[in-house]
Amino acid sequence: MQGPSNKSIVGDLLDYLNESWTQFHATAEAKRQLLAAGFHLLNENDEWDLKPGGRYFFTRNMSSLVAFAIGEKYSISNGFHIIAAHTDSPCLKLKPISASSKCGCLMVNVQTYGGGLWHTWFDRDLSVAGRVIVRADDDCFQHKLVKIKRPILRVPTLAIHLDRTVNKDGFKPNLETHLIPLFAKKMENTLVETKEKNNVSSKDVHHPLLLQILSNELSCKVDDILNIELNVCDTQPSCLGGANNEFIFSGRLDNLASSFCALRALVDSCASAGDLSNEGAIRMVALFDNEEVGSDSYQGAGAPTIFEGMRRIIDCLDSQCVRENRFARAVRHSFLGMSCYILAFVEFVAEELSFFGM
Repeated sequence: MQGPSNKSIVGDLLDYLNESWTQFHATAEAKRQLLAAGFHLLNENDEWDLKPGGRYFFTRNMSSLVAFAIGEKYSISNGFHIIAAHTDSPCLKLKPISASSKCGCLMVNVQTYGGGLWHTWFDRDLSVAGRVIVRADDDCFQHKLVKIKRPILRVPTLAIHLDRTVNKDGFKPNLETHLIPLFAKKMENTLVETKEKNNVSSKDVHHPLLLQILSNELSCKVDDILNIELNVCDTQPSCLGGANNEFIFSGRLDNLASSFCALRALVDSCASAGDLSNEGAIRMVALFDNEEVGSDSYQGAGAPTIFEGMRRIIDCLDSQCVRENRFARAVRHSFLGMSCYILAFVEFVAEELSFFGM
């Protein structure tokens, strides 16, 4: 971290982490960076007009993204050079019916997503972020991203005098009954209900007070909120730490660190005029969603997203050629790089690394 360029990259990574509370925000920030770097946004439903030397990207579900830069000396025999990562991280998600109450308090029902260390979510300043579907003025639907930056949720641990054996037996919470964030006192909810008497769209499944907080953040009416897809997030910002600020302290490093590095590598590799002039391959970055739950979704790596994109690129660039198996040839000449290393606990990773010949 001695050089100014390294400091700049680390600062940009921290900014990316702090913007990317959810997979939606991570993709939106990646989209913003690509547009600022001169990449052109493609729509999968439209006809593509691609040229050697061009830089392009497209998104799916607002949570996955594929970006690529075409070498000016593109040839099928050079294939694709691909880096893949994912935008999602283990977290708690609000259930479709999130409103619940207990002992005079409002609670928010959540479900675990991915392979998380769930005991680390206790006693943290938590909030919500994600995607909200709202009704626009023209009676159309809009997807809006929302992030409540202040702490509004808490999952408390049991006091030691009520669980004397916890240090000996370990902390073993019931994820269905103990991992339920505290949201508010019931009287606060009553105040909102009296102000929003006409709201019947989402009140039965989510707390009116939560909907009010979301509507205030989005500058819309509570009645216009039609659906929500929210993650529970830690409000503690990502930062530098260690005696010499040599470490990055942050959640969601799996896999946003790889997402940032892949994106930065692509953008920087073709930032200047002439960077693609001698390139014969296609440089590509794929950021997928739902890796934490198996990738088998429309926006996950299990979908044919990347192969459909590669096939369309080849069809655009080699439209004059009708030789058979163009796509298969390009794939055989391609290279895909992914991250599989975990910091610390190296002994647990050695067996997996040996599988890759490392």
